[in-house]
Amino acid sequence: MQKIYARGVFTFSASHFLNDLVTTGIVPALVVMYKAALHLNYTESTLVVLVSYLTSSVVQPFFGMMTDRKPRVWFYSLGVFLSITGLALTGIATTLWELLIFVAISGFGSGIFHPEASRGTHLASGGQKGLAQAIFQVGGNAGQAFGPLMLPLFVLATGVKGLLWFLPVAVLSLLLTTQILPWLSKSVQAAKQKVQHHQENRQNHLVGVILLIFIILFRSWCQIGVVIFLPFYMPHQALQVTETLNFAFVGAGAIGTFFGGLISDFLGMKRLLIVSMFLATPFALLFAHLTGVLAIIDLLLFGFSVLSSFSVGVVYMQKLLPKNIGLASGLSIGFGVGAGGIGSVFMGVVSDHFGVPIVFSILALLPLLAALIAIFLPNDRKLSIPV
Repeated sequence: MQKIYARGVFTFSASHFLNDLVTTGIVPALVVMYKAALHLNYTESTLVVLVSYLTSSVVQPFFGMMTDRKPRVWFYSLGVFLSITGLALTGIATTLWELLIFVAISGFGSGIFHPEASRGTHLASGGQKGLAQAIFQVGGNAGQAFGPLMLPLFVLATGVKGLLWFLPVAVLSLLLTTQILPWLSKSVQAAKQKVQHHQENRQNHLVGVILLIFIILFRSWCQIGVVIFLPFYMPHQALQVTETLNFAFVGAGAIGTFFGGLISDFLGMKRLLIVSMFLATPFALLFAHLTGVLAIIDLLLFGFSVLSSFSVGVVYMQKLLPKNIGLASGLSIGFGVGAGGIGSVFMGVVSDHFGVPIVFSILALLPLLAALIAIFLPNDRKLSIPV
């Protein structure tokens, strides 16, 4: 078994933290402030999330296929730089259209970052693909968790214009990412030669890909729905309180992501997907009926279970698409992010017409649907193992 390249895995994880801090972390959390600053309704507010997520998800499979044919490792550094810069520039937006343009730049950066970062993690993983992807995804999930926490710690004090302070962070991200590019370029070329040598023994499993996409879609709707609508669901609570609860939800999910990836190397990915989604269902159903400490505990368990399959979904997709690792990463990460944006607008419309509590009733059913679909996935232990 090949040894894991720890420096590479943790570099990709750290850059994933920075990228997702500003895209899937702080952007959804900022919806409340954007809504107040630009006098938006619920549907217009969730358009911000839709644009962010669609610009990242639509381009991710495209760039994944492009880099499968011809590696462009510099996309990795450029992507995280654009994602942070776009978010910073939203601080000067004065209209909804300006806001959407800057958010689109951020989302586009995230879209070209993820396929190369995930590919790099795959190459650095050695024989511990579940563990390596778990470390990588924990970086992203931690960024999502700290994003909402930035509001009470930073943005509420500086206002939306304070987001311009992220511009120096964008420059620092280049120092982090460019130092790994020589190793990444060499590893990608070596892996491409191995794939060409063993191409005849590697088959894509398209039915499994479709099933897994639906599972990722339902999980993403559930996750993003909680993050966006929790402040609206608890309007009597201060914004600092609800964003701290969001931090607890996504933070517990980051812990679940790590342990899920670790366990999947032994338990199997299909089993972990089914069990984690079934476990998430009762916690989702109970949350609307609990208050105080019990609600917090339930939210922690909900986040842990529903996101414990996050890294597993990426590795599973790579096994289902062994000929197209970049495309697999784009679909499993990019489509999930875009699906969350689409779901957020749908739930925004539902909230405008029927109220926010109905949204949480819908969210409670999504993990159950994902678990039922996971039963029909092919056995991951019988699939081709990508190089």
